[in-house]
Amino acid sequence: MPDPIVVTADGAVRGRRDGDAHVFHAIPYAAPPTGAARFTEPAPHPPWRGVRDATQPGPTAPQPNRGGFGALDMSPFFGQGWIPGSDYLTVNVWAPPAAEQAPVMVFVHGGGFVAGSTRSPLYDGTAFARDGVVLVTVTYRLGIAGFLSLPGAPDNRGLLDVVAALRWVRDNIGAFGGDPGNVTLFGQSAGATITAAVAATPDAGRLIRRAIVQSGNGMGAFDREQAARVTHAAAERLGIKPTLDDFARVSDERLVDVSGQLTGLDLRTTDRFDPLVGLSPFSIVLTRQAAETIGDEVPMLIGTNTEEGNLYLAPGGLLDTSTAADVRSLAARVDTDPAALVARYRDRHPRAGWGELRSAILGDALFGTGSRRLAQVHPATTHRYEFGWRSASLDGRLGAAHAVELPFVFDRLHLGVLRGPRALLGPGEPPAALAAEMHGAWVGYARTGDPGWSQSVTHRFTG
Repeated sequence: MPDPIVVTADGAVRGRRDGDAHVFHAIPYAAPPTGAARFTEPAPHPPWRGVRDATQPGPTAPQPNRGGFGALDMSPFFGQGWIPGSDYLTVNVWAPPAAEQAPVMVFVHGGGFVAGSTRSPLYDGTAFARDGVVLVTVTYRLGIAGFLSLPGAPDNRGLLDVVAALRWVRDNIGAFGGDPGNVTLFGQSAGATITAAVAATPDAGRLIRRAIVQSGNGMGAFDREQAARVTHAAAERLGIKPTLDDFARVSDERLVDVSGQLTGLDLRTTDRFDPLVGLSPFSIVLTRQAAETIGDEVPMLIGTNTEEGNLYLAPGGLLDTSTAADVRSLAARVDTDPAALVARYRDRHPRAGWGELRSAILGDALFGTGSRRLAQVHPATTHRYEFGWRSASLDGRLGAAHAVELPFVFDRLHLGVLRGPRALLGPGEPPAALAAEMHGAWVGYARTGDPGWSQSVTHRFTG
Protein backbone atom coordinates (compact mmCIF):
# COMPACT_ATOMS: atom_id res chain seq x y z
CA MET A 1 0.00 0.00 0.00
CA PRO A 2 1.51 3.38 -0.98
CA ASP A 3 2.37 5.99 1.63
CA PRO A 4 -0.42 8.53 2.18
CA ILE A 5 0.10 11.95 0.57
CA VAL A 6 -1.90 14.99 1.62
CA VAL A 7 -1.83 18.42 -0.01
CA THR A 8 -1.77 21.28 2.51
CA ALA A 9 -1.96 25.01 1.81
CA ASP A 10 1.86 25.18 1.82
CA GLY A 11 2.57 22.04 -0.17
CA ALA A 12 2.17 18.27 -0.26
CA VAL A 13 3.38 16.00 2.57
CA ARG A 14 4.05 12.28 2.54
CA GLY A 15 3.27 10.32 5.70
CA ARG A 16 3.21 6.63 6.49
CA ARG A 17 0.67 3.97 7.36
CA ASP A 18 1.03 2.74 10.94
CA GLY A 19 -1.64 0.25 11.95
CA ASP A 20 -4.88 2.14 12.51
CA ALA A 21 -3.45 5.51 11.49
CA HIS A 22 -2.00 7.61 8.74
CA VAL A 23 0.87 9.36 10.51
CA PHE A 24 2.51 12.63 9.46
CA HIS A 25 5.44 14.09 11.40
CA ALA A 26 6.96 17.57 11.54
CA ILE A 27 4.60 19.48 9.23
CA PRO A 28 5.49 23.19 9.54
CA TYR A 29 2.78 25.58 10.68
CA ALA A 30 5.09 28.60 10.98
CA ALA A 31 8.49 29.76 9.77
CA PRO A 32 11.65 28.71 11.64
CA PRO A 33 12.22 31.02 14.64
CA THR A 34 15.86 31.98 14.19
CA GLY A 35 17.85 35.05 15.21
CA ALA A 36 15.60 37.96 16.13
CA ALA A 37 12.58 35.97 14.85
CA ARG A 38 12.83 33.89 18.03
CA PHE A 39 11.21 36.86 19.77
CA THR A 40 8.53 37.80 17.23
CA GLU A 41 5.06 36.49 16.50
CA PRO A 42 5.07 33.28 14.46
CA ALA A 43 5.35 34.05 10.75
CA PRO A 44 3.92 32.06 7.82
CA HIS A 45 6.11 29.22 6.62
CA PRO A 46 7.34 29.51 3.02
CA PRO A 47 5.58 27.09 0.65
CA TRP A 48 7.60 24.18 -0.70
CA ARG A 49 7.74 22.48 -4.07
CA GLY A 50 7.23 18.79 -4.58
CA VAL A 51 6.30 16.41 -1.76
CA ARG A 52 7.80 17.04 1.69
CA ASP A 53 8.79 13.95 3.63
CA ALA A 54 6.75 13.72 6.84
CA THR A 55 7.58 10.16 7.82
CA GLN A 56 10.13 10.94 10.55
CA PRO A 57 9.95 13.07 13.73
CA GLY A 58 11.44 16.54 13.43
CA PRO A 59 13.56 18.75 15.67
CA THR A 60 12.36 19.97 19.04
CA ALA A 61 12.31 23.38 20.69
CA PRO A 62 15.65 24.27 22.36
CA GLN A 63 15.52 23.01 25.94
CA PRO A 64 17.63 21.54 28.73
CA ASN A 65 17.78 17.79 29.27
CA ARG A 66 15.12 16.92 31.85
CA GLY A 67 15.12 13.12 31.56
CA GLY A 68 15.98 12.57 35.22
CA PHE A 69 13.56 13.38 38.06
CA GLY A 70 15.15 12.06 41.20
CA ALA A 71 14.54 8.33 41.49
CA LEU A 72 11.67 8.49 38.98
CA ASP A 73 12.22 8.03 35.24
CA MET A 74 10.33 10.93 33.65
CA SER A 75 11.89 10.54 30.20
CA PRO A 76 8.51 9.48 28.71
CA PHE A 77 7.11 12.83 29.86
CA PHE A 78 9.97 15.10 28.80
CA GLY A 79 10.95 13.20 25.66
CA GLN A 80 14.46 13.01 24.26
CA GLY A 81 15.48 16.55 25.14
CA TRP A 82 16.75 19.01 22.56
CA ILE A 83 16.93 17.61 19.03
CA PRO A 84 18.52 20.55 17.15
CA GLY A 85 17.05 22.02 13.99
CA SER A 86 15.62 25.44 13.19
CA ASP A 87 12.39 24.27 11.50
CA TYR A 88 10.71 23.08 14.69
CA LEU A 89 7.39 24.97 14.74
CA THR A 90 5.58 21.91 13.48
CA VAL A 91 2.64 19.60 14.09
CA ASN A 92 2.30 15.84 14.02
CA VAL A 93 -0.95 14.31 12.74
CA TRP A 94 -2.51 10.89 13.31
CA ALA A 95 -5.61 10.38 11.15
CA PRO A 96 -7.97 7.44 10.59
CA PRO A 97 -7.25 6.18 7.06
CA ALA A 98 -10.83 6.63 5.89
CA ALA A 99 -11.64 9.73 7.96
CA GLU A 100 -14.27 12.19 6.76
CA GLN A 101 -15.28 15.10 8.97
CA ALA A 102 -13.79 13.34 12.00
CA PRO A 103 -13.52 15.16 15.32
CA VAL A 104 -10.11 16.78 15.85
CA MET A 105 -8.07 16.94 19.04
CA VAL A 106 -5.02 19.22 19.36
CA PHE A 107 -2.64 18.43 22.23
CA VAL A 108 -0.27 20.85 24.01
CA HIS A 109 2.42 19.05 26.02
CA GLY A 110 3.61 20.06 29.48
CA GLY A 111 7.10 20.54 30.89
CA GLY A 112 7.08 23.66 33.05
CA PHE A 113 7.25 26.00 30.01
CA VAL A 114 10.93 25.03 29.60
CA ALA A 115 10.92 21.42 28.37
CA GLY A 116 8.85 18.72 26.71
CA SER A 117 8.51 17.28 23.25
CA THR A 118 5.96 15.83 20.87
CA ARG A 119 8.57 13.16 20.06
CA SER A 120 7.72 11.38 23.31
CA PRO A 121 6.15 7.94 22.70
CA LEU A 122 3.65 8.85 25.40
CA TYR A 123 1.98 11.29 22.99
CA ASP A 124 1.54 8.85 20.12
CA GLY A 125 -1.93 9.40 18.67
CA THR A 126 -2.57 5.93 17.26
CA ALA A 127 -5.29 5.12 19.81
CA PHE A 128 -7.15 8.33 18.96
CA ALA A 129 -7.01 7.55 15.23
CA ARG A 130 -8.15 3.99 15.96
CA ASP A 131 -11.21 5.46 17.65
CA GLY A 132 -12.08 7.85 14.82
CA VAL A 133 -10.32 11.04 15.99
CA VAL A 134 -7.70 13.09 14.13
CA LEU A 135 -5.01 13.82 16.72
CA VAL A 136 -2.59 16.75 16.32
CA THR A 137 0.36 17.43 18.62
CA VAL A 138 2.10 20.82 18.64
CA THR A 139 5.74 21.82 19.08
CA TYR A 140 6.02 25.38 20.44
CA ARG A 141 8.75 27.72 21.69
CA LEU A 142 9.91 27.13 25.25
CA GLY A 143 11.92 28.92 27.91
CA ILE A 144 13.38 32.32 27.08
CA ALA A 145 12.38 32.22 23.41
CA GLY A 146 8.83 31.21 24.25
CA PHE A 147 7.94 33.01 27.47
CA LEU A 148 10.48 35.63 28.59
CA SER A 149 8.87 39.07 28.62
CA LEU A 150 10.93 41.57 26.60
CA PRO A 151 10.22 45.22 25.73
CA GLY A 152 9.46 45.43 22.01
CA ALA A 153 8.57 41.73 21.72
CA PRO A 154 5.13 40.15 22.09
CA ASP A 155 4.57 38.28 25.34
CA ASN A 156 3.61 34.61 25.41
CA ARG A 157 5.24 33.65 22.13
CA GLY A 158 4.84 29.97 22.94
CA LEU A 159 1.12 30.54 23.36
CA LEU A 160 1.02 32.48 20.09
CA ASP A 161 2.64 29.44 18.46
CA VAL A 162 -0.24 27.26 19.67
CA VAL A 163 -2.74 29.75 18.24
CA ALA A 164 -0.87 29.71 14.93
CA ALA A 165 -1.02 25.91 14.96
CA LEU A 166 -4.76 26.10 15.53
CA ARG A 167 -5.08 28.37 12.52
CA TRP A 168 -3.13 25.80 10.53
CA VAL A 169 -5.58 23.15 11.74
CA ARG A 170 -8.54 25.30 10.71
CA ASP A 171 -7.10 25.77 7.21
CA ASN A 172 -5.66 22.30 6.58
CA ILE A 173 -7.13 19.57 8.76
CA GLY A 174 -9.95 18.88 6.33
CA ALA A 175 -7.37 17.43 3.92
CA PHE A 176 -6.54 14.83 6.58
CA GLY A 177 -10.19 13.91 7.09
CA GLY A 178 -10.80 16.13 10.12
CA ASP A 179 -13.68 18.52 10.78
CA PRO A 180 -12.28 22.06 11.24
CA GLY A 181 -15.54 23.00 12.94
CA ASN A 182 -15.12 20.38 15.67
CA VAL A 183 -11.71 20.97 17.26
CA THR A 184 -10.95 20.21 20.90
CA LEU A 185 -7.80 21.77 22.33
CA PHE A 186 -6.35 19.84 25.26
CA GLY A 187 -3.19 20.13 27.30
CA GLN A 188 -1.54 18.89 30.46
CA SER A 189 0.38 20.83 33.13
CA ALA A 190 1.96 23.88 31.45
CA GLY A 191 0.14 22.82 28.29
CA ALA A 192 -3.14 22.92 30.22
CA THR A 193 -2.40 26.42 31.51
CA ILE A 194 -1.73 27.46 27.91
CA THR A 195 -4.97 25.75 26.83
CA ALA A 196 -6.98 27.72 29.39
CA ALA A 197 -5.32 30.96 28.26
CA VAL A 198 -6.13 30.21 24.62
CA ALA A 199 -9.74 29.49 25.56
CA ALA A 200 -9.85 32.89 27.29
CA THR A 201 -8.79 34.81 24.16
CA PRO A 202 -11.53 36.79 22.39
CA ASP A 203 -11.49 34.76 19.15
CA ALA A 204 -11.11 31.31 20.74
CA GLY A 205 -14.52 30.22 19.50
CA ARG A 206 -13.38 30.69 15.91
CA LEU A 207 -10.60 28.15 16.37
CA ILE A 208 -11.85 25.58 18.90
CA ARG A 209 -15.21 24.18 19.90
CA ARG A 210 -14.19 22.94 23.35
CA ALA A 211 -11.15 22.50 25.61
CA ILE A 212 -9.74 20.01 28.13
CA VAL A 213 -7.53 21.27 30.96
CA GLN A 214 -5.56 18.44 32.62
CA SER A 215 -3.80 19.58 35.78
CA GLY A 216 -3.38 23.18 34.69
CA ASN A 217 -3.88 26.45 36.49
CA GLY A 218 -6.40 29.10 35.52
CA MET A 219 -4.65 31.40 38.02
CA GLY A 220 -1.13 30.47 36.95
CA ALA A 221 0.02 33.53 34.98
CA PHE A 222 2.80 35.88 36.06
CA ASP A 223 2.01 39.56 36.31
CA ARG A 224 4.22 42.23 34.74
CA GLU A 225 6.35 42.76 37.84
CA GLN A 226 7.08 39.03 38.19
CA ALA A 227 7.87 38.69 34.49
CA ALA A 228 10.21 41.70 34.60
CA ARG A 229 12.04 40.17 37.54
CA VAL A 230 12.76 37.04 35.49
CA THR A 231 13.88 39.15 32.52
CA HIS A 232 16.35 41.17 34.55
CA ALA A 233 17.71 38.04 36.22
CA ALA A 234 18.26 36.38 32.82
CA ALA A 235 19.97 39.48 31.43
CA GLU A 236 22.21 39.76 34.48
CA ARG A 237 23.36 36.15 34.18
CA LEU A 238 24.03 36.63 30.46
CA GLY A 239 25.89 39.90 31.04
CA ILE A 240 23.63 41.83 28.66
CA LYS A 241 20.98 44.53 28.85
CA PRO A 242 17.34 43.39 29.17
CA THR A 243 16.52 44.47 25.62
CA LEU A 244 15.27 42.69 22.53
CA ASP A 245 18.40 43.54 20.53
CA ASP A 246 20.74 42.13 23.15
CA PHE A 247 18.79 38.90 23.64
CA ALA A 248 18.50 38.43 19.86
CA ARG A 249 22.30 38.21 19.66
CA VAL A 250 22.52 35.36 22.18
CA SER A 251 22.73 31.79 20.87
CA ASP A 252 20.10 29.18 21.62
CA GLU A 253 22.71 27.22 23.58
CA ARG A 254 23.37 30.11 25.96
CA LEU A 255 19.67 30.85 26.35
CA VAL A 256 19.00 27.24 27.30
CA ASP A 257 21.91 27.23 29.72
CA VAL A 258 20.85 30.39 31.52
CA SER A 259 17.20 29.32 31.74
CA GLY A 260 18.31 26.47 33.99
CA GLN A 261 20.00 28.97 36.30
CA LEU A 262 16.77 30.85 36.94
CA THR A 263 14.86 28.10 38.76
CA GLY A 264 14.14 29.06 42.34
CA LEU A 265 13.88 32.83 41.79
CA ASP A 266 11.80 34.54 44.46
CA LEU A 267 8.88 35.95 42.47
CA ARG A 268 6.69 36.95 45.38
CA THR A 269 5.57 40.58 45.25
CA THR A 270 3.66 42.79 47.68
CA ASP A 271 0.32 41.54 46.36
CA ARG A 272 1.11 38.35 44.44
CA PHE A 273 2.47 34.92 45.25
CA ASP A 274 4.47 32.90 42.75
CA PRO A 275 1.88 30.56 41.16
CA LEU A 276 4.63 28.05 40.29
CA VAL A 277 6.21 28.17 43.78
CA GLY A 278 9.70 28.50 42.33
CA LEU A 279 9.54 25.31 40.26
CA SER A 280 9.80 27.18 36.94
CA PRO A 281 10.94 30.71 36.09
CA PHE A 282 8.51 30.90 33.16
CA SER A 283 4.78 31.05 32.71
CA ILE A 284 2.34 32.93 30.56
CA VAL A 285 2.20 36.66 31.32
CA LEU A 286 -1.23 38.25 31.72
CA THR A 287 -2.63 41.40 33.30
CA ARG A 288 -5.66 39.34 34.41
CA GLN A 289 -5.80 35.62 35.00
CA ALA A 290 -7.56 33.29 32.54
CA ALA A 291 -10.06 32.30 35.23
CA GLU A 292 -10.98 35.98 35.58
CA THR A 293 -11.55 36.66 31.89
CA ILE A 294 -12.73 33.43 30.28
CA GLY A 295 -16.19 33.44 28.72
CA ASP A 296 -18.62 30.59 28.24
CA GLU A 297 -18.17 30.33 24.46
CA VAL A 298 -15.81 27.37 24.79
CA PRO A 299 -17.11 24.52 27.00
CA MET A 300 -14.42 22.89 29.11
CA LEU A 301 -13.51 19.60 30.77
CA ILE A 302 -11.29 20.38 33.79
CA GLY A 303 -9.64 18.16 36.34
CA THR A 304 -6.65 17.28 38.47
CA ASN A 305 -5.02 14.25 40.08
CA THR A 306 -5.64 13.42 43.72
CA GLU A 307 -1.98 13.57 44.80
CA GLU A 308 -0.46 16.06 42.32
CA GLY A 309 2.26 17.21 44.70
CA ASN A 310 3.70 13.71 45.13
CA LEU A 311 5.60 14.08 41.86
CA TYR A 312 7.75 16.83 43.38
CA LEU A 313 8.38 15.07 46.70
CA ALA A 314 8.32 11.29 46.30
CA PRO A 315 11.22 10.92 43.81
CA GLY A 316 13.60 12.62 46.24
CA GLY A 317 12.33 10.86 49.33
CA LEU A 318 10.75 14.04 50.68
CA LEU A 319 7.39 12.43 51.41
CA ASP A 320 9.14 10.57 54.20
CA THR A 321 11.57 13.24 55.41
CA SER A 322 9.42 16.41 55.35
CA THR A 323 8.98 18.15 58.68
CA ALA A 324 6.53 20.59 60.22
CA ALA A 325 8.99 23.35 59.39
CA ASP A 326 8.95 22.34 55.71
CA VAL A 327 5.17 22.53 55.67
CA ARG A 328 5.14 25.92 57.37
CA SER A 329 7.76 27.23 54.93
CA LEU A 330 5.69 26.12 51.94
CA ALA A 331 2.52 27.59 53.43
CA ALA A 332 4.25 30.95 53.80
CA ARG A 333 5.01 30.92 50.07
CA VAL A 334 1.37 30.42 49.05
CA ASP A 335 -0.84 32.10 51.67
CA THR A 336 -0.96 35.33 53.67
CA ASP A 337 -1.88 33.37 56.83
CA PRO A 338 0.31 30.27 56.71
CA ALA A 339 -0.64 29.01 60.18
CA ALA A 340 -4.33 29.06 59.31
CA LEU A 341 -3.62 27.36 55.99
CA VAL A 342 -1.75 24.52 57.68
CA ALA A 343 -4.57 24.16 60.20
CA ARG A 344 -7.15 23.86 57.41
CA TYR A 345 -5.17 21.15 55.66
CA ARG A 346 -4.62 19.34 58.94
CA ASP A 347 -8.39 19.36 59.51
CA ARG A 348 -8.94 17.87 56.05
CA HIS A 349 -6.18 15.28 56.45
CA PRO A 350 -6.05 14.48 60.18
CA ARG A 351 -4.00 11.29 59.76
CA ALA A 352 -1.55 12.61 57.16
CA GLY A 353 2.16 12.79 57.82
CA TRP A 354 4.06 15.99 57.21
CA GLY A 355 5.10 14.85 53.74
CA GLU A 356 1.53 14.08 52.75
CA LEU A 357 0.38 17.44 54.10
CA ARG A 358 3.16 19.18 52.17
CA SER A 359 2.10 17.35 49.01
CA ALA A 360 -1.54 18.38 49.43
CA ILE A 361 -0.65 22.06 49.88
CA LEU A 362 1.81 22.01 46.98
CA GLY A 363 -0.61 20.21 44.64
CA ASP A 364 -3.35 22.73 45.32
CA ALA A 365 -0.99 25.70 44.96
CA LEU A 366 0.26 24.48 41.58
CA PHE A 367 -2.91 22.99 40.08
CA GLY A 368 -5.89 22.33 42.35
CA THR A 369 -6.96 25.82 43.42
CA GLY A 370 -6.48 27.34 39.96
CA SER A 371 -8.35 24.49 38.30
CA ARG A 372 -11.27 24.82 40.71
CA ARG A 373 -11.41 28.57 40.14
CA LEU A 374 -11.53 27.98 36.40
CA ALA A 375 -14.25 25.32 36.73
CA GLN A 376 -16.40 27.55 38.94
CA VAL A 377 -16.63 30.36 36.39
CA HIS A 378 -19.16 28.73 34.06
CA PRO A 379 -20.46 25.56 35.75
CA ALA A 380 -23.23 25.05 33.18
CA THR A 381 -20.66 24.53 30.41
CA THR A 382 -17.96 22.76 32.44
CA HIS A 383 -17.43 19.07 33.15
CA ARG A 384 -15.13 18.14 36.03
CA TYR A 385 -13.05 15.07 36.84
CA GLU A 386 -10.54 13.79 39.39
CA PHE A 387 -7.96 11.10 38.64
CA GLY A 388 -7.28 8.95 41.69
CA TRP A 389 -5.57 5.75 40.54
CA ARG A 390 -2.40 5.28 42.58
CA SER A 391 0.80 4.21 40.84
CA ALA A 392 2.87 1.73 42.85
CA SER A 393 6.09 3.33 41.59
CA LEU A 394 8.78 4.24 44.14
CA ASP A 395 7.56 1.56 46.56
CA GLY A 396 4.02 2.87 46.31
CA ARG A 397 4.94 6.44 47.22
CA LEU A 398 4.21 8.04 43.85
CA GLY A 399 0.45 7.46 43.99
CA ALA A 400 -1.97 9.57 41.95
CA ALA A 401 0.73 12.13 41.22
CA HIS A 402 1.01 14.78 38.56
CA ALA A 403 1.23 13.27 35.04
CA VAL A 404 0.18 9.73 36.02
CA GLU A 405 -3.08 10.11 34.07
CA LEU A 406 -1.37 10.69 30.72
CA PRO A 407 -0.83 7.02 29.74
CA PHE A 408 -4.53 6.42 30.41
CA VAL A 409 -5.68 9.39 28.31
CA PHE A 410 -3.49 8.31 25.38
CA ASP A 411 -4.18 4.58 26.00
CA ARG A 412 -0.44 3.82 26.10
CA LEU A 413 -0.23 1.45 29.08
CA HIS A 414 1.73 -1.08 27.05
CA LEU A 415 4.85 1.08 26.76
CA GLY A 416 7.74 -0.68 28.46
CA VAL A 417 9.36 2.59 29.55
CA LEU A 418 6.27 3.32 31.67
CA ARG A 419 6.51 0.06 33.62
CA GLY A 420 8.81 -0.84 36.48
CA PRO A 421 9.62 0.13 40.09
CA ARG A 422 10.94 3.58 39.04
CA ALA A 423 8.66 4.18 36.07
CA LEU A 424 5.52 6.31 35.94
CA LEU A 425 3.07 3.40 36.13
CA GLY A 426 5.14 1.33 38.55
CA PRO A 427 5.45 -2.45 38.67
CA GLY A 428 2.51 -4.75 38.11
CA GLU A 429 -0.30 -4.43 35.62
CA PRO A 430 -2.11 -1.06 35.42
CA PRO A 431 -5.87 -1.34 34.87
CA ALA A 432 -6.64 -1.53 31.15
CA ALA A 433 -10.30 -0.90 31.92
CA LEU A 434 -9.40 2.49 33.39
CA ALA A 435 -7.48 3.44 30.23
CA ALA A 436 -10.48 2.40 28.14
CA GLU A 437 -12.75 4.50 30.36
CA MET A 438 -10.59 7.61 30.45
CA HIS A 439 -9.48 7.54 26.81
CA GLY A 440 -13.10 6.88 25.84
CA ALA A 441 -14.27 9.88 27.86
CA TRP A 442 -11.80 12.16 26.03
CA VAL A 443 -12.90 10.76 22.65
CA GLY A 444 -16.57 11.14 23.54
CA TYR A 445 -16.03 14.69 24.70
CA ALA A 446 -14.25 15.56 21.46
CA ARG A 447 -16.99 13.98 19.40
CA THR A 448 -20.11 15.36 21.11
CA GLY A 449 -19.11 17.42 24.17
CA ASP A 450 -20.34 14.63 26.49
CA PRO A 451 -17.61 12.72 28.39
CA GLY A 452 -20.18 10.42 29.97
CA TRP A 453 -21.32 12.32 33.06
CA SER A 454 -23.18 15.52 33.86
CA GLN A 455 -21.82 18.94 34.79
CA SER A 456 -23.38 18.61 38.25
CA VAL A 457 -20.89 15.97 39.44
CA THR A 458 -17.14 15.48 39.57
CA HIS A 459 -16.36 12.18 37.90
CA ARG A 460 -13.64 10.16 39.59
CA PHE A 461 -11.30 7.88 37.71
CA THR A 462 -10.03 5.34 40.25
CA GLY A 463 -9.73 2.03 38.43
